[in-house]
Amino acid sequence: MSLVSFAQEGTASPYSYYGIGDIRFKGTVENRSMAGVAVEQDSIHINLQNPASFANLKMTTFALGGTYNTTTFKSGTESENARRTTLDYLAVGLPFGKIGVGFGLIPYSSVGYKIESISADVNTNNRRYNGSGGLNKAFLGLGYKINPNFSIGADAQYNFGKIETNSLEFITDIPVGTRESNTANLSGVNFDIGAMYKAKLNSKLNVYSSVNYAFDNTLTSQNTRNIATVAYNLGFDLAVVDVLGEQRNSVNLKFPGKLTVSAGIGESKKWLIGGKIAYQKSSGQANTYNDFSNVGYGKYGNVSLGGYYIPEYNSFSNYLKRIVYRGGLKYEKTGLVINGESINDVGLTLGFGLPISGTLSNVNIGLELGKRGTTSSNLVQENYANISIGFSLNDKWFVQRKFQ
Repeated sequence: MSLVSFAQEGTASPYSYYGIGDIRFKGTVENRSMAGVAVEQDSIHINLQNPASFANLKMTTFALGGTYNTTTFKSGTESENARRTTLDYLAVGLPFGKIGVGFGLIPYSSVGYKIESISADVNTNNRRYNGSGGLNKAFLGLGYKINPNFSIGADAQYNFGKIETNSLEFITDIPVGTRESNTANLSGVNFDIGAMYKAKLNSKLNVYSSVNYAFDNTLTSQNTRNIATVAYNLGFDLAVVDVLGEQRNSVNLKFPGKLTVSAGIGESKKWLIGGKIAYQKSSGQANTYNDFSNVGYGKYGNVSLGGYYIPEYNSFSNYLKRIVYRGGLKYEKTGLVINGESINDVGLTLGFGLPISGTLSNVNIGLELGKRGTTSSNLVQENYANISIGFSLNDKWFVQRKFQ
């Protein structure tokens, strides 16, 4: 029995203020190291991006992964650094012949910003903003293998989470200011379907394809707003002086369906190169507390290219030959538009899969370097580096012993 908490600051980005926060990568370290490409029908690694993949598992798989992130934020005149350590996913895959089952818990979005705006004019209001929380998903999926080359699947996801934001407005040397607090309790359900197909070109080469569709879904946000007069000290510890009555409302945040199509070619247990394209009509929707005229949500798009290489997967004498070497490139149009500028993300990924001798389990290490946003139009550019570690632990379950 275990207890896992996703009450963590998964981001430091000022862009996490908008919508439901920064959308996290939905996948394992193995897939992330290939820029999100997950097209092969893998028998020992769980694939969180397509529920049809669960039907291809041959062993019970337990997957756990986390990331250490460091980001440099640059504006036209200043720069700041931030660091975060997060738990990215916890998942289990169970094979039952032609049927595979997967379940787990993943963070879907994160809010975690701290911003200060100080004016040189002592008569002008200063502001401090901070936010935390995000949205999590508990999922249960089922995959079915129609034949050795073709599988289909579906999963259901329960969404839950809380986002808290605070803003403080004050004048220098006056120890009393105004604070606005907003709390959004989010909940909802959504569904995905998927299919994966493999075809042989010749005795060595295979062609792989994958398609996944996430249906339209609605999040219900129970919002609470509170405005108070507060006293603060040099450390900005707040003490409430006077408070207005709470304001409550309920908002439905609607998100359109998302289509993801992938294809690849390779030699089983040797090498693979593939690509992924994802499209969504709109990337998100503002809540009542973060809706501004200069902020909009356009179309989401992602293009990725990635693959892996294994020198000799069954080498007994040379461990280095059994290591999986991964890499990829990605371009993501997040859909968030601020001051007329589209917030895009470009990244390079590298990774290694380290087998655990005597087992089919492995430890996976990934590195991601990228840039998001722009310094144009008084915005912020984020230069980030992510180091991820994931464990894929495999074993045979539900085996009836012939000898005790």
